[in-house]
Amino acid sequence: MKHSSLFLGIAIVISTYSHAAVIDDLLPDTNDYVAGPANTTRQTPLNTAEANTAQAQAAAMLQPNAILNLGNSRPVSLNQNSRMFGAQLFKGAFASSSGSTFNSSYIINPGDNIQLRLWGAYQFAGTLTVDPQGNIFVPNVGPLKVAGVSNGQLQNIVQQAVRRVYVSNVGVYAALEQAQPVKVLVTGAVVQPGSYGGVSSDSILAYLDRAGGVDPDRGSYVDIQILRNGRFVQQVNLYDFLLAGQLQNFAFKDGDVIVVAPRKHTFSINGEVYNAYDFEFDVPQLTVGKALSVARLKPGATHISISRRQGAEYRSEYYSIAQAQNVVLQDGDVVAVTADRYAGTIQVRVEGAHQGAHAVVLPYGATLKQVIQQIQPNALSQINAIQLFRPSVAQRQKEMLNLSLDKLEESTLSVRSATREEAELRLKDAELIKQFITKARVVQPKGQVILNKNNWDNIILEQGDVLNIPEKTSVTMVHGEVMFPNALSWQPDQRIDYYIKQVGGYTQKSNKSKLIVVHQNGEAEQVSNSYIIKQGDEIMVLPKVSTKSVEIGRGLTQIIYQIAIAAKVVFDL
Repeated sequence: MKHSSLFLGIAIVISTYSHAAVIDDLLPDTNDYVAGPANTTRQTPLNTAEANTAQAQAAAMLQPNAILNLGNSRPVSLNQNSRMFGAQLFKGAFASSSGSTFNSSYIINPGDNIQLRLWGAYQFAGTLTVDPQGNIFVPNVGPLKVAGVSNGQLQNIVQQAVRRVYVSNVGVYAALEQAQPVKVLVTGAVVQPGSYGGVSSDSILAYLDRAGGVDPDRGSYVDIQILRNGRFVQQVNLYDFLLAGQLQNFAFKDGDVIVVAPRKHTFSINGEVYNAYDFEFDVPQLTVGKALSVARLKPGATHISISRRQGAEYRSEYYSIAQAQNVVLQDGDVVAVTADRYAGTIQVRVEGAHQGAHAVVLPYGATLKQVIQQIQPNALSQINAIQLFRPSVAQRQKEMLNLSLDKLEESTLSVRSATREEAELRLKDAELIKQFITKARVVQPKGQVILNKNNWDNIILEQGDVLNIPEKTSVTMVHGEVMFPNALSWQPDQRIDYYIKQVGGYTQKSNKSKLIVVHQNGEAEQVSNSYIIKQGDEIMVLPKVSTKSVEIGRGLTQIIYQIAIAAKVVFDL
């Protein structure tokens, strides 16, 4: 126990010292910095007091468990499912990328390694490191300044220097071998503040991504600053990159600081736009026209509504898109873009046995009878058995099926067992039911509406409806729980048991009391084996459900019947 106490005391001391050391290391030492590169675009720099305040704030924003990340490990990002525009940048794609030393635009920095070869009258082969003054020492030539030179110009710069000493008979080859690793402090409103390793040519996106990205709940995507030696060097707006592909190159140095400012103002937009996100803005006045230019309207958009919270109340405003261009948005506004269309005509597809057009344009509110008057039937058309398939009905059937499957799943999981043996049996049943539910969820109902020729005048058609005219057939389909599901020749005045015998009879899993006949118009009815099959009928034999739970058995039977009617498919466990 004494040893354990001693170790505990040592651990506490080391932990305290390490945390203090991390904070001390993360604060830049102003004596170690040099001026930024000549080609860096500088905005108004901070004065000394402001710079010190910014560094103090950067250190204060570090969490107690802030880390020095010198490898390629990356914190878990909070940006995966965020609605914030810009969060999609930080999913790990940039964190694993590294700037190429063979990029011709790469600017050489102190610490980079350059491979130099001279041959001919004078020979030399070696690796030269760019010293803190930005020079390399070329044998028999002397110091040569290469810092600030692009990688693409390196060969010419070295060759010109050698030619001043060796006019001819000496070949020159110079190439950047390795870029100097740097550690950059990333702090502010990021997921995991810390110091992250990379190379000077890595983009700011890479360093932000290694820190888990901008915190989508509190960080700014339009106000990110790079500090060097406590002074402002460059500001980055990530929306410039996302919307226009513009990201200014920056050569990082060891100890540079990236500070993500707190979130500015936001608005949320949804509806008939391609970019349905929450957007950040940092301008005194943002008009709806500007907002729509980044959200990108879909072709059918006509109006917008603005929901705005003022104190404890919500206010709503509604404009046409033309009227709303100069309306000013406020922080927190929710914009909904709608397509307020007023239907003038609808289009209905006509398929199957007919000789007319396959697409019919009708006035809004047209009835089935108006379409039938335009159909040109052929010799085999069964107009009286016309079928109507409607997408909205298919969607509703799918919702009802999923609801039934949810109830079945809940019933299966809530069954209790009295003994261990019963529990094992129920576990096997539950696994089978789980597989059945998984298969049943992918079933797509047809959305058929059963029609009655006596009320065609009352059937109002919708946009997207599909009419199918069945063809007169001499074939009767028999499928489901029979030995050999097949298509048989229809025989007049024959009962259903005749067709069952023709396909080998029932299987052991069949439910002889659940025989379904589907007529050509889509109407389905449960019948006995003495039912006389009409021309064009289809026979479906449903499976028998065997389970110890009456409630589960009832649920399975209902779903199997539901699928058979809605999708014309026989499902089994």
